[in-house]
Amino acid sequence: MHPAMSASAPIAAVNRTRGICLAEDVRVARTHWTRLRGLIGTDKSQFQPGQALWIVPCSGVHTLAMHFPLDVIYLDQSGCAVEVRAGVKPWRFAPVRLRAASVLELPSGVIQRSGTVIGDHIEIVQSNLPEETAA
Repeated sequence: MHPAMSASAPIAAVNRTRGICLAEDVRVARTHWTRLRGLIGTDKSQFQPGQALWIVPCSGVHTLAMHFPLDVIYLDQSGCAVEVRAGVKPWRFAPVRLRAASVLELPSGVIQRSGTVIGDHIEIVQSNLPEETAA
């Protein structure tokens, strides 16, 4: 995340390698509680394309008590995708990737539609920054 990014400004996730915005409404989970809770209790209608949850720090996720599948992108410190998992079903443990510094959870189908693969550079930016529109 950009160091000057304010907590209240809209946040986006941009795949710089593919030149595509993955989500323009990214929530950040940084506390122990928000990282543990993740999207538990979220209805599928509340997590639609354009939305994402960025879990920082994180090297693995679960979909326990979830009712819909997720796409999951594991990111290293520089934002490089070190693991990409499409359609992780509810009530599963996704693998732990020690190289991951954070995980981006997206609605199922985003990875396939965007063509995101391991090695792509994902940047988390304020969605009102001019550089995002260049993507």
